[in-house]
Parts: sequence; C-alpha cells; structure tokens
Amino acid sequence: MCTLLVLFAWFGSGNDGWTWATASRVPVTSILTTTAPGRRNPPVGSAAPIESGEDVTVTKRLGVMGGTFDPIHHGHLVTAEEALCQFALDEVVFVPTGRPWMKTEREVTPAEDRYLMTVIATSSNPRFSVSRIEVDRPGPTYTVDTLEQIRVEAKGPVELFFVTGADAMLEIFHWKDPEEVLARAHLIAATRPGYDLTRFETEAPTAHPNVSVMHIPALAISSTDIRRRVEEGEPIRYLVPEGVQTYIEKASLYRRPA
Repeated sequence: MCTLLVLFAWFGSGNDGWTWATASRVPVTSILTTTAPGRRNPPVGSAAPIESGEDVTVTKRLGVMGGTFDPIHHGHLVTAEEALCQFALDEVVFVPTGRPWMKTEREVTPAEDRYLMTVIATSSNPRFSVSRIEVDRPGPTYTVDTLEQIRVEAKGPVELFFVTGADAMLEIFHWKDPEEVLARAHLIAATRPGYDLTRFETEAPTAHPNVSVMHIPALAISSTDIRRRVEEGEPIRYLVPEGVQTYIEKASLYRRPA
C-alpha cells in the first residue's frame, strides 16, 4: 500500500471546495469502491522476452484535476500528489475552468490570472502540467467536453482519472451529460475522515465501477477563506505557494475595492 506524508489537503465542501490538512502519514483508500489497481512491476526475471515486431504500447494513466483554482493552494497540490500515488498515475494535468457556469453567486477572478497562478504553483513538479483547454474555450465549460478533448489530443492510448472533491462530484451529476463523464474517466472523489458521506451515498452512483473515494485528513482552509483573508489584510503565507502569494500581491487580486 502506498503511503504519503500528507501536509495539507482536502477538496471538500463549499463553493470552491478545496481545504487542506495537518501533517500525518496515512494510507488513502476508497471506502465505496475498490481503488483502481495500479501497475505493478513483475519480479526480476519473470518478464517474457519481447518478440520482434510485438506491440509494446503502454496505456498512459492520466489524472485530470479540474477546478476554479481561485486561488490554487497547497491542498490542491497534495491531493494531486496523493492521486498519483494511490492510483498509479503517470502524471496529473491541472485544468483551470474558463467560465464556470455553476459559479454565478460571485465574480470569478479572470481565467488568465487563475491559469498563471496554477502554472506557478505546479512548476516544480515534473509530473504536473497545466492545460489551457478551458481557459481558451469560449462560452461555459463542461467536464464532458474537456475530457473528450484531452483524450483526442493525447499522444497514444490514455486512461483518464478525473480528480475532484466529494461535494463537487455531486455537482457533476447535475452537469451536462453525466453518464458521458462516467464513460470517459474514472472519477476520484477526495474527502477527509469525518466527512459525512450520507448525501454522497444517496446522490452519487457509488456502485459504479468508475467512482472511487480518496480520504485525506483536513483542516478547514479553503480558497474562499484565502480570498477573504486577502480582502481583510490577513496573512496567507504557507497557505499558498510563495510564488502564488507574490502573484496575488502584484496583480492586486481579492482586495477590497477602494
């Protein structure tokens, strides 16, 4: 079983979802379905020789982490790293939303700012990348369209794993073509110990083989709270990567109107 030193993570409740965790070393397992099996290396000497002309194409296991990332913080990064470990992913691509049709209750920071903050936050991890698919797409963005475009643009065969929070995943089933989303990717719902799964078990297709739950211990720090702290002049150091904090300051994001 893969074990990770979790410093901060949880993509849980609230409009923005993500919150982050206190440090602890924990195995993360699905409580609703069996975690998607990872690839295991065969014992030394057990692999059969490759015949000349044999097709040795390997299917890439690609995590897709969608979100507003307004702003991105350490919780997103640790959850992505945990998904890499627990689901034996090759890499994770972060997909900042362009114009999220669900978030009508507040003004969302311009997509270009959210994209650049995500690039800054993920730049030090060679297995993380950032896609402009939704940023550059005109009109409202839908997960089903994004997954299809990622699959089409992938170089070679690819298996997709869509990483999001348990609450946010419930919204998926009210999005465009939810059955198509389930057909295109394995859905990983990130949550924390103590999270009330009653609603999730009731509304989500928990028996579906393409739905898994990933537990991450959490302390309730969210993007919503980070925006509030900036607006009220409170510190956000150690809540977001240093480069993201610098960007927020230089771009004057989340400040109270003069």
